[in-house]
Amino acid sequence: MIHFSKSSLHERTLDMFYLIQPIVREKPSVKAISTCLNLLVGAGRLDLARKLLADSRKVYDLGLNTCIYNILVKHHCKIGDLDMAFKVVTEMSKAKVTFPNLITYSTLMGGLCNNGRLKEAMEVFEEMVSKHKILPDALTYNILINGFCQGGKVDRARKILEFMGKNGCKPNMINYTSLMNGLSKEGRLEEVKEIFEEMRNSGLEVDAVGYTTLVSCFCRAGRVDEAMNVFREMEDKGCKVDCVAYNVILGGLCREKRFDEALDMLEKLSYEGVRLNKASYRIVLNFLCKEREMEKVMDLLGLMLKRGFNPHFATSNEILVNLCEEGKVVDATRVLHGLVEIGFKPELESWALLVNSVSRERKLAMAFELLDDLVTEEI
Repeated sequence: MIHFSKSSLHERTLDMFYLIQPIVREKPSVKAISTCLNLLVGAGRLDLARKLLADSRKVYDLGLNTCIYNILVKHHCKIGDLDMAFKVVTEMSKAKVTFPNLITYSTLMGGLCNNGRLKEAMEVFEEMVSKHKILPDALTYNILINGFCQGGKVDRARKILEFMGKNGCKPNMINYTSLMNGLSKEGRLEEVKEIFEEMRNSGLEVDAVGYTTLVSCFCRAGRVDEAMNVFREMEDKGCKVDCVAYNVILGGLCREKRFDEALDMLEKLSYEGVRLNKASYRIVLNFLCKEREMEKVMDLLGLMLKRGFNPHFATSNEILVNLCEEGKVVDATRVLHGLVEIGFKPELESWALLVNSVSRERKLAMAFELLDDLVTEEI
């Protein structure tokens, strides 16, 4: 079923369900129905989902459980149809065989927060706790913390973090880092540092996620040197600096136009056993292209190709255009041949610009060679 769903053959998903079901057992299990329903709803095929639910009731005489209702609630929240999500919860309560649980209410709160309806999200939270006596967990609190941060109400998010600690739910790493990101986006870096220290003093062992969030906050504020100090602290504490953290630093250095340091980092890290990914190189390459630092672009591109990392398609075209506009047609031609060897097919506009540039330089042999390549590559 999963294979058919991934291939967008959703009718076949349902056909497969009906074909296999009688072979396995007299009635399908609720788990099997939930799996099939999740695939159909996730693909936006509510017509087929409704058919499955109708058959579950009429043909198999099966009642819907909380899990099935939650799948529907999640779908309606995801597409922003919150009125329908609340109707499903109302139907759920009226059924009297199943009741909304923590997942149900957390999903509703997430949907409301994503649509900026923060007051209603808090009302759902209060109803869940006061009326239905359902205790929130750290994930539920994080939905609210994120929602208020994204809604520009970071002070309220901070109060929620304080509230959860006082009411028996110890904040975790994700709760703290969500608030740190919210404060950082408002430029409140000193408070970010306060929350980080609070997290560290709470007894939590700060991991790569916590440190990387602090690094990102410093870089966002243009304080890259302090971010580098956090790096050194990570290493001193025995916390492994991963590729994500290095990419944050590379972006921070480039935003400050400290390209030589970024390039030096890319050059050295691989020899120090750090496994970078293609994003690491692309971050720096994109900034260099934007600033038209074409000599550095050429050096980095050579390093990337040597290490098996390809530039993004749009960036490759931008490099060719920039080189041509600066009259560096020999470099542009060399870059083109190198990129074509790894399967890159430039846009026709890039080809045309390069051929015109070469022709203006009166390098006709090179121009004919490029045209020949154009035909050969069937671009």
